[in-house]
Amino acid sequence: MGRRALSTSLSLDGGAPVQAVIFDWGGTLAEYALVEFEQLWLRAAAHLDPEREAETAMHLAAVEAAFWERAASGQHSGTLADILAEATTLLGRDVAEAVRTEAAGLYLDAWEPHIRHDLDCVPVLRALRDRGLRIGLLSNTHWPRDYHERFLERDGLASLIDARLYTCEMPVMKPHPEAFRAALDALEVADPASAVFVGDRPYDDIAGARGAGLRAVLRRNPAVPGYEVTPDATIDRLPELLPLVAGWSAR
Repeated sequence: MGRRALSTSLSLDGGAPVQAVIFDWGGTLAEYALVEFEQLWLRAAAHLDPEREAETAMHLAAVEAAFWERAASGQHSGTLADILAEATTLLGRDVAEAVRTEAAGLYLDAWEPHIRHDLDCVPVLRALRDRGLRIGLLSNTHWPRDYHERFLERDGLASLIDARLYTCEMPVMKPHPEAFRAALDALEVADPASAVFVGDRPYDDIAGARGAGLRAVLRRNPAVPGYEVTPDATIDRLPELLPLVAGWSAR
């Protein structure tokens, strides 16, 4: 079921020429991965409690799912360490920092096969940079920065993105306007109307960006929840973004 629309919406017709393009990560630059939480937590659970691996994995997955539910309603961010600490309390056992760190690493390793960036990312980002535009990334995530950087470096994207912001390092998450403001500040963009946000989530990305004064481009993703908001444009593939930005920049 789609979410109820935000009460405020900004009209960006006739907006300023584009200075920056900011991207969501999962489902936008990275291919959307439909993976069961339980499967991802099994490797960490095997380390934490090999005798009750399946049960422990389900507890860990439940804590992560609860985190995302709270984030969606309150727009407050958190970290993977928070999730592991909460899981420790739930399991009733003291898990030392070294063990939590190793368990987190095992969780990341379980994600490795599922993280693939869109093959159009590199040429599209290069084309935007060649036009003199600043490029940003704003991701709702509890992963530590180095997790994301590992995948961006692996696929040659890190050097193409001027500012990379992860909500694990911020007090709020999208769609909170302060998350978008932080991205604009990192790119030294004063006027939100001169920035474009590209994302696959109608609520977090599109309603959030428009509420913060940015143009918003929806990359269609039928796997995410709907929401009653009208994007400035809709695309299916990243190269479709280039003529849109060119048109806005020519104003």
